[in-house]
Amino acid sequence: MTAWLLPEQFSDVLPAEARAIEQLRRIVLDAARGYGYELVIPPLVEYVDSLLSGTGQDLDLQTFKLVDQLSGRTLGLRADMTPQATRIDTHLLNRRGIVRLCYCGSVVHTRAQGVFATREPLQFGAEFYGHAGLDADREVQQLAVRSLQLGGVQRMTLTLSDVRIVRGVLAGMVAGPQQLGEILEALSRKDHARLLELTQAAAPTQRDAILALPDLFGDAAILKRAAKALPDRPLIREALADLAHLAATHVHAGVDVQIDLADLRGYNYHSGVIFGLYAQGQPDALARGGRYDEIGATFGRPRAATGFSLDLRELVRHAQAPDPTPAIRAAWSQHPGYGRAVHDLRQRGHTVIELPEGAALEGKQFLFDRQLTCTDGQWQVHSYSPS
Repeated sequence: MTAWLLPEQFSDVLPAEARAIEQLRRIVLDAARGYGYELVIPPLVEYVDSLLSGTGQDLDLQTFKLVDQLSGRTLGLRADMTPQATRIDTHLLNRRGIVRLCYCGSVVHTRAQGVFATREPLQFGAEFYGHAGLDADREVQQLAVRSLQLGGVQRMTLTLSDVRIVRGVLAGMVAGPQQLGEILEALSRKDHARLLELTQAAAPTQRDAILALPDLFGDAAILKRAAKALPDRPLIREALADLAHLAATHVHAGVDVQIDLADLRGYNYHSGVIFGLYAQGQPDALARGGRYDEIGATFGRPRAATGFSLDLRELVRHAQAPDPTPAIRAAWSQHPGYGRAVHDLRQRGHTVIELPEGAALEGKQFLFDRQLTCTDGQWQVHSYSPS
């Protein structure tokens, strides 16, 4: 019998991990609130034309689809909550100025984003709408750093890039989506041989610029080298200046700022600065984000936008396990006053766990350090040491 089996890369969250995740969820949402972000809770299911608006093919492939029995239209299980937050900002709130929104909920992927990743991440994210300046980019990056620190990551690397650089380099060269996809894949793999093959028909200066991109990574000093290696175009100059400004303003203990101009995750979705946050010694980013000014237009209202998201189920692995909750042991009793005593203790914020007389408590989430006993008809709490 296999009724207990779950699909591959889906899993139950058991008590110890669930408690740690919930504790971290509250902490990061409170941190976002401290920056002025308002919590929204979008639905798990939407019409696919809304879920996938402006997000490109990648999210389409990641989205589970089903037919709505009421309308006959195609629905999707959300694979990313960012488009939902954008829809809320542009279509429902419809505010003119700056809007800060945050969210936390499960998303579902058709394929996991890593060998050991889950297909049901618990996505926490924050989105900043209505301001095109670098102050907004810096704020969401600072909140992302703070979120990882709250999750127990003390040393991390912040990588910065900008999709405008590659767009400026490729301007006038790419024949279509297939060639663009092949070039982006080769850049992400830093595959010089493949890039050389794909750019045979390009002008020599353009080919040299493309071949230089995989090697343009390192600390902020690499930006000076990039300015010499890349075409002198307004779009590229502006992007390099923005990266230099952001790199100079991120001075956090335990945060190493790096530039990687071939890091193009979300190229078809983002419109400017993008970033990733990596725990020291880890190959995969714990948080990713960036600017996506063009997405709001798909909902009928263009808006400057930047934000980030992360998976709390992944982040919690870096957090220190919570200590067991101190609890009062109480043996079930029909004695007058017992029920009232238990109720009053819980009302005062104490954890009271009722058990049969002599029964042991299984699990490690609670620690009995007191017990409720009746002395001369009065229910009182006394210290308790497990035998």
